[in-house]
Amino acid sequence: MRKVMLAAAATAALGLAGGAAHAESLKIGFLATLSGPPAVLGEHMRDGFLLGVKQADGKLGGLDTEVLVVDDELKPDAALTKVRGLLERDEVDMMAGVVFSNVMMAVYKPIMDSETIFVGGNAGPSPIAGKACSPYFFTTSYQNDQNHEAMGKYAQDAGYKRMIVMAPNYQAGKDSIAGFKRHFKGEIVDELYTKLGQLDFNAELTRIAAAKPDAVFAFMPGGMGVNLVKQYDQAGLKGEVPFLSAFTVDETTLPATKDTAVGMLAGAQWAPDLDNEANKAFVAAFEKEYGYAPSVYAAQGYDAAQLIDGALKEAGGKADKAKLMEAMKAAPFDSVRGDFSFNTNHFPIQDVYVVKAVKRDDGKYVTSAMEKVFDDKVDAYVGECRMK
Repeated sequence: MRKVMLAAAATAALGLAGGAAHAESLKIGFLATLSGPPAVLGEHMRDGFLLGVKQADGKLGGLDTEVLVVDDELKPDAALTKVRGLLERDEVDMMAGVVFSNVMMAVYKPIMDSETIFVGGNAGPSPIAGKACSPYFFTTSYQNDQNHEAMGKYAQDAGYKRMIVMAPNYQAGKDSIAGFKRHFKGEIVDELYTKLGQLDFNAELTRIAAAKPDAVFAFMPGGMGVNLVKQYDQAGLKGEVPFLSAFTVDETTLPATKDTAVGMLAGAQWAPDLDNEANKAFVAAFEKEYGYAPSVYAAQGYDAAQLIDGALKEAGGKADKAKLMEAMKAAPFDSVRGDFSFNTNHFPIQDVYVVKAVKRDDGKYVTSAMEKVFDDKVDAYVGECRMK
């Protein structure tokens, strides 16, 4: 287990009932995928979160903060073992992070059963937004369907009639296709579900070329997205069949795909050039700290740290968990995406955009907000949530 220690030298003295003083600290277990081809996603999310802690001088909410960063290896069983260690051996006060939905589905219930506050930094599977919602879970990312819904609406508005959709065969992939189809009313010519982690798409590209759809929609995060975009171009499809996506063309893949991906579109709730002061400060600070352009995963990780910091300040510390969770509901921080609030299932209500891959004047490849598709988007599952 890799430990990232971010603690200030002095402890904060917090006043308690009756006038007694008590030194409080905060220990956070941060779970991320940090090995294999998808590691870049977890690295972005981790770096964004740690930047938020650093900017608070190592004291989220005024409390000396220790962050225990753990690699889930994209293995649900390994993740579950490591989470139990964080909860039982390390006695963390909070959990945060998680990139992939199969990992989230493995660790979610034991964390909720332990009544530990969990601030998600990426994965937002539909079951936990709906029937399995919990008062202990908050996420600063999205519900899985949201960004894919934006691309479904974009495809519908663009007049595409025949589409092929493709995604890995796991919870987030299924949510992705469900989200896209919620707003696209044309014909789905083919649904291509691949293995999670697949890197060779020749068979799928052959089917696309034969079907000749109006456009393709893909969800292939990390290394999967890098290979798909490159192979799509090599197959001669880039100039023939428009490529729409989510979590496939972004700042985690663009350093590898470069000009091959320029001009491709994606659905996202954030982009580096969103015009608000919190975002401008975040992007500048992140690039100065790490030397690379932040992605949506980094932005979500940063917002997670900001949420914890703001809620702890509102609640006066971590001692009163009910008061802390109540403070979290109000989202007491300035999100880098601008408008942000929590719905009753503790998933964001937020704007969603179509973004385009571009090359900046400084040579870095990033996404740029092209148009807003949804204003204050509510997720599709909140009606199923009956918070206990």
